[in-house]
Amino acid sequence: MTLPTMLAHDRATHIDWCRAVDDGPWATLAVPERVTYPSHDMTVQLASAAALTSRVRLSTTIVVLPAHDAVDIAKKMASVDVLSEGRLTVGVGVGGREHDYQALGASFANRWATMDAQVSVMRSVWAGEPPFAGADPVGPPPVQAGGPALMAGVMGPKATARAAKWAAGIDGAWTIFGDTSGLADAIAASKGWWAEAGGAAPKISTSVWFALGDDAQQQLGDYSASYMKIFGDEMADFARGAVSASNPDALAQIAHDCEAAGVDELYLVPTSADVDQVDLSAQALDL
Repeated sequence: MTLPTMLAHDRATHIDWCRAVDDGPWATLAVPERVTYPSHDMTVQLASAAALTSRVRLSTTIVVLPAHDAVDIAKKMASVDVLSEGRLTVGVGVGGREHDYQALGASFANRWATMDAQVSVMRSVWAGEPPFAGADPVGPPPVQAGGPALMAGVMGPKATARAAKWAAGIDGAWTIFGDTSGLADAIAASKGWWAEAGGAAPKISTSVWFALGDDAQQQLGDYSASYMKIFGDEMADFARGAVSASNPDALAQIAHDCEAAGVDELYLVPTSADVDQVDLSAQALDL
């Protein structure tokens, strides 16, 4: 279950969501990132979730890594790993919104190569290596040996081939609109890149936007259009019409199709901050 990070909500709502997810049947509590959007800061929300939960794993879905300084992200994620007692997985990717890079003063160019280099920096920080000669190590040491597992938010053959060299798996967005056609082929191709890189079979995760209850399709469509509007009105209109997880049967079918295709973990992404979405989705999936 993903927190409603992208939606307006207050302290009480945040606490209710964290506790509902931790008390429920969920394996992981996820926190996404956007900058030029009315969303909460990912690291702040993730750190508070670490303190408000004790059971579920935590995951970033995803850190837009090249928009940030690698040492800074490594320190923040190590801190969350300590606060969560080793429950953190770190999903990283390049994102697709140049505005986020501009807002943070980062270069949008060569972002794939930048991310590859940043992953090495993060792992060296987590290993206790000083960031430069004569410096002290950057702490705190993460609880998990070697640091949290890194998932790659990638799609497409070139990006996947690069990620296979350093990631534990893929945190994809193949199913974000609810369409699972072609998913099995995409997963098979991804596993092929991991095999070629000589690594263990990758963990496969994907996400879906959903809404349940009264006016669910309207809520889902409005959210999706708003989220994708940065790519233009045509994309916003497409998103509004493409989303489908607005009733229990549709959500259950998507989950079934993902499992059948080989997905290890499906992230549900709420398009409403109403905490009732947690129980409604659990009921829909018979969890």
